[in-house]
Amino acid sequence: MSGKRDKPSGRVPNRQLLRQTTGLFKAHRLGVATIAFLVVITAGAGVVNPVLIKVVFDTALFPTKTVGGKPVTLPPVVPLLELLVGIMIGITIVTGAIGVLQTYVTNRVGQRVMEELRNRLYEHLQGMSLRFFTGTRTGEIQSRLTNDVGGIQSVVTDTATSLLSNVVTLLSTLVAMLFLSWQLTVLSLAITPLFVFYTYRAGRVRRQITMQAQESKAEISAITEETLSVSGMLLAKVFGRGPEEVTRFRKENHRLANLAIRQEMIGRALFAVIGAFFSSAPALVYLIAGFVISSNHGHPSPITAGTIVAFTTLQSRLFFPIGSMLSVSIEIQASLALFERIFDYLKMPHDIVDRPDARVVAANDIKGDVRLKQVFFRYDRGSYGPMSEPIVRPAAAPIPNGHAPDESDPVPNEIRRDWALEDVSFDVKPGQLAAIVGPSGAGKTTISYLIPRLYDVTKGAVLLDGIDVRDYTIASLAGAISMVTQETYLFHASVRRNLTYAKPDATQEELEAAARAAFIHDRIVALDEGYDTLVGERGYRMSGGEKQRLAIARVVLKAPRVLILDEATSALDTTSERLVQAALEPLLTGRTTIAIAHRLSTILAADVIFVIDRGRLLEQGTHAELLRRGGAYAKVYEQQFQGGRVEAVCEDGMVLASGEVVAATPAAPAA
Repeated sequence: MSGKRDKPSGRVPNRQLLRQTTGLFKAHRLGVATIAFLVVITAGAGVVNPVLIKVVFDTALFPTKTVGGKPVTLPPVVPLLELLVGIMIGITIVTGAIGVLQTYVTNRVGQRVMEELRNRLYEHLQGMSLRFFTGTRTGEIQSRLTNDVGGIQSVVTDTATSLLSNVVTLLSTLVAMLFLSWQLTVLSLAITPLFVFYTYRAGRVRRQITMQAQESKAEISAITEETLSVSGMLLAKVFGRGPEEVTRFRKENHRLANLAIRQEMIGRALFAVIGAFFSSAPALVYLIAGFVISSNHGHPSPITAGTIVAFTTLQSRLFFPIGSMLSVSIEIQASLALFERIFDYLKMPHDIVDRPDARVVAANDIKGDVRLKQVFFRYDRGSYGPMSEPIVRPAAAPIPNGHAPDESDPVPNEIRRDWALEDVSFDVKPGQLAAIVGPSGAGKTTISYLIPRLYDVTKGAVLLDGIDVRDYTIASLAGAISMVTQETYLFHASVRRNLTYAKPDATQEELEAAARAAFIHDRIVALDEGYDTLVGERGYRMSGGEKQRLAIARVVLKAPRVLILDEATSALDTTSERLVQAALEPLLTGRTTIAIAHRLSTILAADVIFVIDRGRLLEQGTHAELLRRGGAYAKVYEQQFQGGRVEAVCEDGMVLASGEVVAATPAAPAA
């Protein structure tokens, strides 16, 4: 399974993309207006000097007058020449200074837009539910934030200004050229429409290739994120799959290189032809001007030397913006592919959001009464929940009275299960320790996700203190409920940073108190830099038990009213489990705890046990009650805890061998 989400159903129309893109600049109207004003000034002023060249040549350098019907060249008019040269130099200095200011304002606005877009995308992704992240690879998400957003930077910071500048330059230059000679202007623009057509075609191809290239970059990001992480590298080395991973990377990298070559070559032949035409255009002007002048047979010509010099100067100003605009149009087509990928993420709706009238409740005001009321839940088609196998169930009638069916009942062949959870109802009182047991894929972890509202129920309700969790703000639930999972995640940061993630303003005394409560303080102070020691990628400098105790210390700092333990000790050895259990014991006091358990040590201490199988609640009761009932729990107990040595944490000892409790508290009677 690739882990990719379904692609959008169709390409977003260009007009809609352009509206969305221009919408990014709405908050910077003043800056955009300033840029437009500066562009108009610099582009308009740029036409003045070529026009003055005609005056310099025809009036100041080579003034003429007609004597006897023939033109006679007079000496240069030095005062006029000095004035015109001074004006031309002054215009160049002023436009240069304005250009520097324009560049600063353009980059400032562009970078602010990029900053806001990155913030907006990251914030939007932070608001996505767990459902999105279970169906999308981390490398794909990282590629959208880095490759895609980075790819549009030049468009946001330069292209819009360049386009406006080129348009103003083009229009002002055309007016000046028409003023000098409309015949030469028509000649200069004769084949430009053909170039525009082929540029549009090249742009469409460039957009398609850019989309493929970004997808390839996302694939490479996913490969590197998966295989160069500590976990991925360990897996590759253990199974000797390093050469295969290198081959996989080489194959995708080769595809990306080929796409990059095609992306760069699109339109290059066209621009070579355009460049050749633009370079030879002045020579054509000289030729046509020669024909016109010679055809006048010594009479004054409408085309003078000053006209030719001024026109060819303007011609370069005309061809540069045309070539630039054609190139920009291709870049814009390519950038639309990136904008499409970015807006594809931004338009994804948040499925877990606060209701308009959601309650804001302090964690200390929560009592911790957790109730599931006729809960039905299913994962989206094509997405997977915490279970590792397809969801299946016997097509049988609902189990009456919460009891398992008899062995004699016919069990039809298993089919795909409609619900991950089906009509589940139970109640955990404040301060109780509830254990949820059942086989893998039964729906235990799904229940743990519904309580803090990582997912929303499909039908029914999850209640906290008698109120639907959907009626609380998400922040209120996060403050009242916490989890310790089997796989503890630690940042590649210091011990202090990992602990204060639960309480950023925690003091050193609070950190040490939490660490002592989790039996990890002595280990921390033994590290090279104590609480400032880096734990390594995903905490790989710490053992499994140490990571779990750090996670427990983090929860102690948060002090939630409801604690969920999702198989928090199932991956640990006996010694580590004893330490973690000892750390957990004071944490359970005075708060509601729901433990998903595979080990008898947790089950024996529970006030109530819920037995889940195939998404249904089969039984509930204490350990002793369920054993006396002889139903599903008794069978699970016989299979999992009677076949070998197991240990349970009891108040006065840890002794349970071969399924027989040697020492136990009254709350955990012997089998």
